[in-house]
Order: sequence, then structure tokens, then C-alpha cells
Amino acid sequence: MRMPGSYRIASRSRSYEAQLHPALRGARRVQRILDSLRLELAGEGGCGRVRVRRILKEPVEVFRLELERPELSYQRVTLLDRDCLEELLELDGVRERLVPAEPL
Repeated sequence: MRMPGSYRIASRSRSYEAQLHPALRGARRVQRILDSLRLELAGEGGCGRVRVRRILKEPVEVFRLELERPELSYQRVTLLDRDCLEELLELDGVRERLVPAEPL
């Protein structure tokens, strides 16, 4: 006997992304994250403070990107590899706002 409320929905539409290959899904997700960071860095008022630290060197270089806006009590931390970080730092004015914790 079935429990009330447990209905099978056979014709439920699945999201388009769920049908993609996992590698392609991952690449699209990375691109969305980078786009979000770009918008935040280049947005109105800019970002208060941007700090980058290398947290892993081997087997892959991984960097921790910290965005901080004290006036909004907001902090965002994102982990990026070297290629994604370089792509993000190509924006105008981002390198000038960096608080160097370690040379890139």
C-alpha cells in the first residue's frame, strides 16, 4: 500500500542541464560563476576589497578569491584555478584593487 502523497510523476519535464554530459555541465557552471564574479567586480560602486591567496600548489594551483564589502557586511569566497583567475583579472581595474597576499 502506498503512503498518501507519494505519487509518481512520469511525465515530469527534466531540466536541460541534467541531460548534458557532466564535463559540459561543469564547464557551464564555471562560466556562470565567472560571469557572476565579473558582474560583482565591475558593478556599481565596485567591490570594497579583493584579495587573492594561493592555497594549493600541487597537483593543481588553486587560489582563494575573497570579495569584501564592509558597508554591506558582505563577503564572498570563491576557489579558482590559475586559468579562471587570469581570465577574471583581465577586467579593467581589478588588478589595481587587489590586496596582494602572495605574488601571482
